[in-house]
Amino acid sequence: MRVLLVEDKPAVARQLANALGEASYSVDIANDGMHARRLIESGEYDLIILDVMLPGLNGWQLQQQIRKLGETPVLFLTTTDGIEDRLRGLELHEDDYLLKPFAMSALVARVRKLLRRDRGR
Repeated sequence: MRVLLVEDKPAVARQLANALGEASYSVDIANDGMHARRLIESGEYDLIILDVMLPGLNGWQLQQQIRKLGETPVLFLTTTDGIEDRLRGLELHEDDYLLKPFAMSALVARVRKLLRRDRGR
């Protein structure tokens, strides 16, 4: 399974990619929204993990473009737990979100759940 991880903090991206790699996922990393958009347009991903606060295109803007290209499942990573952000994510057809900080096991569990659900479609 191929995952695109969009996270602007290199150390965090490496930690997340390592945890996903240990769970047998192939992970590509983009450090900003523009780079992520190029990867999405040129590749096939089974899941996109998307930080909300990104340079270039932010997560919300990128999510709008992802939905124009198809129905790839998206897991948002966010530090904000406000109702406005949850509603905005739902409006943009997010599939799930994970509030930072989180345990790596929680990330892997959510990824498995989303990929299982997507295979059922």
